[in-house]
Amino acid sequence: MSGDSSGDSSDKEYVRLVSSDGFEYSILRSAASVSGTLRGMLSQSSNFVEAKQNRVVLPNISGVLLEKVCEYLYYNLKHQNNPGNIPEFDVPPEMALELLVASDFLDGMNSLYQE
Repeated sequence: MSGDSSGDSSDKEYVRLVSSDGFEYSILRSAASVSGTLRGMLSQSSNFVEAKQNRVVLPNISGVLLEKVCEYLYYNLKHQNNPGNIPEFDVPPEMALELLVASDFLDGMNSLYQE
């Protein structure tokens, strides 16, 4: 996929998140939009290069951590319209602090629990 923004609509349905160690994750734009930071960067009206390329480089988030972030984004997307019985999202204790920092940067990743 090229950086050209003239791709078809399926190219715009997915975005690529790139970790500090070069791992790339292709996820649905709707899942990425769970994060306020990613939503803002990928907004077509923002004029950010990330919006034009459908690609966000996250230099402070490792590949292992970004994989867990992507899992959470999909978890949130899956349960956003099901406010009743939401299963726990498993966070390994050794990742908890780093995920907290990543969550703070990515803004709004706790939207499932906001009223």
